[in-house]
Amino acid sequence: MPRKLLLPHRAVCPPFRAPRGPHEALAMNAARSGYRVFSANSTAACTELAKRITERLGAELGKSVVYQETNGETRVEIKESVRGQDIFIIQTIPRDVNTAVMELLIMAYALKTSCARNIIGVIPYFPYSKQSKMRKRGSIVCKLLASMLAKAGLTHIITMDLHQKEIQGFFSFPVDNLRASPFLIQYIQEEIPDYRNAVIVAKSPDAAKRAQSYAERLRLGLAVIHGEAQCTEQDMDDGRHSPPMVKNATVHPGLELPLMMAKEKPPITVVGDVGGRIAIIVDDIIDDVESFVAAAEILKERGAYKIFVMATHGLLSADCAPSHRGVLHRRGGSNQHGSSRGTEAAVPQDKDCGHQPDPLRSHPANPQRGVHGLSLPQHHRRLTRVGRVKVLRVVSREIP
Repeated sequence: MPRKLLLPHRAVCPPFRAPRGPHEALAMNAARSGYRVFSANSTAACTELAKRITERLGAELGKSVVYQETNGETRVEIKESVRGQDIFIIQTIPRDVNTAVMELLIMAYALKTSCARNIIGVIPYFPYSKQSKMRKRGSIVCKLLASMLAKAGLTHIITMDLHQKEIQGFFSFPVDNLRASPFLIQYIQEEIPDYRNAVIVAKSPDAAKRAQSYAERLRLGLAVIHGEAQCTEQDMDDGRHSPPMVKNATVHPGLELPLMMAKEKPPITVVGDVGGRIAIIVDDIIDDVESFVAAAEILKERGAYKIFVMATHGLLSADCAPSHRGVLHRRGGSNQHGSSRGTEAAVPQDKDCGHQPDPLRSHPANPQRGVHGLSLPQHHRRLTRVGRVKVLRVVSREIP
């Protein structure tokens, strides 16, 4: 009886089918990569940033619904499966900070309960970063927010220029604190023709370290404004200098506690020469416009003929910007101020604040590169090598 030849089983593979359209191609790309991008709110700034990121990544924006119910509660609905995927949540901070925080927490928790593998929050401006120190009988709110984010399910955060670098220690998971200084330095070199005649200015001693970093990279001089007109965080009385009094206790005369001497600031001074030069004030946040106006007036008195104000986060409180607009933009001068656009929703569109920067789209545009196998220094070198992306464009307007 002849033997039967046993042939190996040949698997039948389905024929390759090309995507039928751009939307299907984006969905297939995201599915192969194992990540999705969601927008945590429906504001114009957050939606625009999320769309720019997904376009650069070649992905499709995740389907979700975020809205406020009639009783004021926030509701989040995820409209697609995220099981086993890395999820990036884009969240900008509008005027209603607390609502934005709740949207982020609820969306992270919804993704966690939907079995997402990793949940990465992309937060250009981290809220409550100014409340990172104990003041009198207050609390360290930034630490509380870090604990809430970890409890909600976040496993990673990508942010920009934290108010204090030590805030990274509040978190129990990795935090990537990206820097905007390379792009602001690029703007100075490309858009200020005579920047070699400039001096970097810190409007308070607290900002001297950041200003020194700019000055060293640009090979420029450094100036610091110090005196009675500047109120810094270190000058605030925390109310914790002495212990409470103990009644009915015998205190040895040699053990008396020394009295704290009251602080007395010297007259306003500018440490450094700004006469006949361009003054570039750098900081991380532009919120209290009055302090920048005071610094600009002092620099004008000291002989600076051009003044620029640069910062990463332009909060620009709505009730301050219009009132001081004429001081920042004087006729005949070239005063300009600019910032990134991670908090654009904080500035109402009907308020003319005298600046129109482009979105800071390069650092957060590829968040998965720092999470999926490419270190941040490598990512930064790649961004600066390809096309020298122009990040900031400031349009100054004269006030008639």
